Amino acid sequence: MSEEDLTPEQIQKQYDAAMDSVNLLNSSKPEGFTDSDWTDHRARNVEHLEIMVAKPYWTDAQDIAVLQAAIDANS
Repeated sequence: MSEEDLTPEQIQKQYDAAMDSVNLLNSSKPEGFTDSDWTDHRARNVEHLEIMVAKPYWTDAQDIAVLQAAIDANS
């Protein structure tokens, strides 16, 4: 199934996964993480969001500005 064939439910699942990254980036460093671990973890989540923002299938049902704001705040 290509990205053009995603159902609204599949698109929402993709958005929910992106929001997991947003929520992680908006939280504080987890206990037990070193500063280096946290920096790496944040970078991977920013990269995930950058990939997701570029997807062509978003609709008005998803607020992509929230994803972009998390990227901007953590880049």
